[in-house]
Amino acid sequence: MSETRTPQMRAVSQDTAGGPDVLKMITTDRPVPGPTEILVRVHAAGVNPTDWKSRAQGEFLSGAKAPFTLGFDVSGVVEAVGLGVTVFAPGDKVFGMPRFPHPAGAYAEYVTAPARHFAHLPASLDHLQGAALPLASLTAWQALVDTADVQPGARVLVHAAAGGVGHLAVQIAKSRGAYVIGTARQAKHDFLRGLGADELVDYTQQDFAETLRDIDIVLDTIGGDYGARSLRTLRPGGTLVSILPLDDSFPAAQAREAGIRAGFLIVEPDQAGLHAVADLVNSGKLQVNVDTVLPLEEAAKAHTLGETGRTTGKIVLSVAP
Repeated sequence: MSETRTPQMRAVSQDTAGGPDVLKMITTDRPVPGPTEILVRVHAAGVNPTDWKSRAQGEFLSGAKAPFTLGFDVSGVVEAVGLGVTVFAPGDKVFGMPRFPHPAGAYAEYVTAPARHFAHLPASLDHLQGAALPLASLTAWQALVDTADVQPGARVLVHAAAGGVGHLAVQIAKSRGAYVIGTARQAKHDFLRGLGADELVDYTQQDFAETLRDIDIVLDTIGGDYGARSLRTLRPGGTLVSILPLDDSFPAAQAREAGIRAGFLIVEPDQAGLHAVADLVNSGKLQVNVDTVLPLEEAAKAHTLGETGRTTGKIVLSVAP
């Protein structure tokens, strides 16, 4: 009697902490969807700062340690559905940020995850754009809408406005009727004006903390002293949202003394948020900028590029045709 062989797939894995060179292509078993899960054939995988930070530390934010496969942003096609799944069927195009902050293994040809960690891919997007969207857009949405409740006329300051999260945050804030100010190098100002930014500050030439006042909401995507400096721009009653892990530099006490709400956000899988983002895409109010596309086997090169901090928008790995 012949033995049934488990289907295989390619994936990018690492066995230890280190630089981009620890990433290697492997062949491993294709996952099988459990109850409430779907199996997605990955067409593209987004690359995010959390990926190269986890790679360097050999550990995820959740505590999971190497060996593992990195990656959270997925765009692909449903290959199979597990028991009880009713919202998707094989052949559906989907995008999502499954399992975060637990390992999702998106740098691979197939991924399984709870069905409700995905949404249908907007018809106007290809898979490369779809893979660039989930983690960054959900971060911006959960920070600005769910946490800060941005309202029409609010003055919103977005740091690193041309980055992966930043360029989407600019558009989400604009879609809510806000006046949006961004920090970015001069070379990126035209790009940001095209996305709707009302005012821009070249942080290499000007100290935003010296010139900006009466800000209602600050989205800090940089960390370090940006939080404390941003307090000087916020009005009493304003909100500072950081997406960087808290350290001693986060000005929680100073914020309380100034009557400012300040906190740290960890993005969560969120089908309702994905639907809201998809609605913005479908209405023409949100576009994602793909800076660079590389094949899956060049994941190390993608990390090297991402760690320069100079990309405009997102880096994406192409996995399937």
